Amino acid sequence: MKLAVFIVEDARADTSVDALVAQGFRVTRLASTGGFLRRGNTTLLVGIEEHEVEHARTLVHETAPGSLLIALDLERYERL
Repeated sequence: MKLAVFIVEDARADTSVDALVAQGFRVTRLASTGGFLRRGNTTLLVGIEEHEVEHARTLVHETAPGSLLIALDLERYERL
């Protein structure tokens, strides 16, 4: 299991979220500002299987070029 963290421009966040959700990904959306893109950003958190990372990356790249992806390994994943 991976946690994909996408940092996208605010103006392109809706399109990215819509594309991910349409493909069955569950997305948590957070407003963020800071050093990566140096303007208003949206951070998208997506819990996905390792083999799905590339597909999610492609979707976000197509809808929000220039975004940042950080993929983290999850040792423990528990749905409550």
